[in-house]
Amino acid sequence: MIRFTVATITLTALISSFAFSQDSTPKVQAFAGYSYLNMRNGGATNGILDLELHQSTDAFGVESGFNGWSAEAQYNADRWVGIVADIGGRFGSTITGASGISGMPTGKAYSLLFGPVLSYRTKSRATPFVHALFGLDRTSMGASTITGPSAPVTAAAATYNDFAIAFGGGVDCKLSRRFAIRVGQVDFYHTSLNLNKFYGSVFGIGLFQGLPTHQDNVRLSAGVVVRF
Repeated sequence: MIRFTVATITLTALISSFAFSQDSTPKVQAFAGYSYLNMRNGGATNGILDLELHQSTDAFGVESGFNGWSAEAQYNADRWVGIVADIGGRFGSTITGASGISGMPTGKAYSLLFGPVLSYRTKSRATPFVHALFGLDRTSMGASTITGPSAPVTAAAATYNDFAIAFGGGVDCKLSRRFAIRVGQVDFYHTSLNLNKFYGSVFGIGLFQGLPTHQDNVRLSAGVVVRF
């Protein structure tokens, strides 16, 4: 009887331990996936670009949508509170050319953000979270000679570093103990990119005045989460 009781208690403890480990909060988790940024350029319009670059009407345009990638490393202090490091990249020039115009400069940007994250963990497979991230955004444009408009335009290589913040959240859906899917993440993504200085470095100091010095953007992300 004693042996049976001891065996029963031991088995119960093992089952409880296993169940707890299955539902326990991961100390570390990593996310990687696709990211899309909708950039709101404010007053940087097609007409202003044509005027400042001395071109005919509708020679240049402004791009607002950028594809890229996003990755995060997250440490969970407990079930609810954690800290996350967020890195990302996006590709494409903020300036586009009309049909027949070639040699448009290439563009890319990278970000590095840090901040706290709050997660609502229950027995459900879905884990909603919110975060507040702060850091740097680095935007670059490559050198090129634009041909096709009324006169060739020379673009110099330029890089601009600015402050960035991301306020938002999303939902992770657990697939197994180790893996989850981030079905969606939405961020208000603010950057302090001074377009006057940036475009001035590319096309000539003093050409651009009165353009936005910050952007209130929207970032969308989705991908895979690995839990450790």
